[in-house]
Amino acid sequence: MEGVLHFLQHTGFANVTIPHIIMIAVGILFIYLAIKKGFEPLLLVPIGFGIIIGNIPYVQGIGLQLGVYDEGSVLNYLYFGVLSGVYPPLIFLGIGALTDFSSLLSNPKLMLLGAAAQVGIFITLLSATTMGFTLEQSAAIGIIGGADGPTAIFITSKLAPELIGSIAIAAYSYMALVPLIQPPVIRLLTTKEERVIKMKPPRAVSKLEKISFPIIGFLITAFITPDALPLLGMLFFGNLLRESGVTKRLAETAGKQLIDIITIPLGITVGASTQATTFLTPQSILIFVLGAISFVIATASGVLFAKLMNFFLKGDNKINPMIGAAGVSAVPASARVVQTLGLVENKNNHLLMHAMAPNVSGVIGSAVAAGILLSYMMKIVG
Repeated sequence: MEGVLHFLQHTGFANVTIPHIIMIAVGILFIYLAIKKGFEPLLLVPIGFGIIIGNIPYVQGIGLQLGVYDEGSVLNYLYFGVLSGVYPPLIFLGIGALTDFSSLLSNPKLMLLGAAAQVGIFITLLSATTMGFTLEQSAAIGIIGGADGPTAIFITSKLAPELIGSIAIAAYSYMALVPLIQPPVIRLLTTKEERVIKMKPPRAVSKLEKISFPIIGFLITAFITPDALPLLGMLFFGNLLRESGVTKRLAETAGKQLIDIITIPLGITVGASTQATTFLTPQSILIFVLGAISFVIATASGVLFAKLMNFFLKGDNKINPMIGAAGVSAVPASARVVQTLGLVENKNNHLLMHAMAPNVSGVIGSAVAAGILLSYMMKIVG
């Protein structure tokens, strides 16, 4: 009987709490949204199941190495890639190999929309500091507005590792919820006349331009923000593999097998880091609220800047302000949202290729913003 009682005392049923149940429900919700609604399933399924894994209750302090925070556990070893910032550059390598920058090269002025969307990062940084977060924590929270999970993890691992679970979950959640969050903001800030603007087709981009861009782009951005070197280097290297024409196998590996392999431990361990005992706190809830504000501001900034640009453009050079919302780094989700909204207003108005320009520039912009924040924070701390 003593053995039976000992076994019963160590079951999850004996140690479960209301917070555990809440977090398991959140994990199931993520999986539901991924499967039923199609919201970024490659991200939400691993993260959702990771949340469930991380919230199976067990007796701690008896030498069992099970959880993501238990030194020596399998999950802890996998989580090292998150804490050390190893996974994000590898994800960026895959993104670079998958990304076609032709739309940006055909209309370089749209890069400004990707830059404008980063305003949300800095406004949220200031807001977070007024709510009791340290400057380093505020910088990490602000980057959520870029809707770039790898960049959020990278900068948080350097500045505020104690918040990495909350910030990573918030960043990936808002990336997945782009189809729900962005349309109301876009409609609120644009008129019917603006939403039906048809943009002239992008010009053809030469092979030389495509090959030169990752080299020149890397040199310019890396010299501006050397602190973002791991992200920018991998992003542009992956794109060079794609465009060179002589490294097809490497580009396919980076854009398919490698990014998939990294996404699995990244998603599982980020999800598992949301243990109820450490995650369900007022601080985490506030981070989610600030992250939502940051994302909305980023979307609004891109749209409003596009409207401003139209004051200086004439005729068929005018741009549809909706593509400004694609300035956040959620590639290609934001561009698809703009395409869908464009077709609702006019069945012949295809905006996807135009929206991809600010969308891919937003990836570069968020990495540059992260580098600027790292450089500034390191100087302040030093």
